[in-house]
Amino acid sequence: MAMKLPHLVLMFGMTGLVACTTSDRTLHQMRNNRGTPEEFAIVPNKPLQMPQSFAELPTPTPGSANRTDQTPVADAVAALGGNPAQLAVGEVPGRDAALVNRASRFGREGNIRTQLAVEDAQLRRDSSAFNWKLFKDDEYNKVYRDQILNPYAALNAYRGAGARTPSAPPAAE
Repeated sequence: MAMKLPHLVLMFGMTGLVACTTSDRTLHQMRNNRGTPEEFAIVPNKPLQMPQSFAELPTPTPGSANRTDQTPVADAVAALGGNPAQLAVGEVPGRDAALVNRASRFGREGNIRTQLAVEDAQLRRDSSAFNWKLFKDDEYNKVYRDQILNPYAALNAYRGAGARTPSAPPAAE
């Protein structure tokens, strides 16, 4: 049974359309367009514990952390043999003071993360001004396309300057 040309064109067209719509979603997707909660962001609380005596309970501090709140980073540090108490926000451990002083010798901003988040949101907003799409696109890579570092060019530049560099896998062709 011979396949007619319109059937063949339709079959290849549908195959191409399916290939385009089932592309891999990367972690760069900036928003969840499904309209549902993110199921992996839900973390259950730790189990409640009965104190030895009710007189030993700490005074309530509204707005602060609860003893049953999850602390995944601190739990991971403790599981790997570290001290979770050193994860206190805003404190620089004594062993890192020289590094922080050297890195901030020309000054530093205290709220740099907030400032960068605001500037990043503004850059993405400005880059997508009259930018409607028929198909979904990787918004992150599109906005930061001009700022991507070519690792092999950087590697060759460092090697050309005489710096010792680690080996690298061959460039993809």
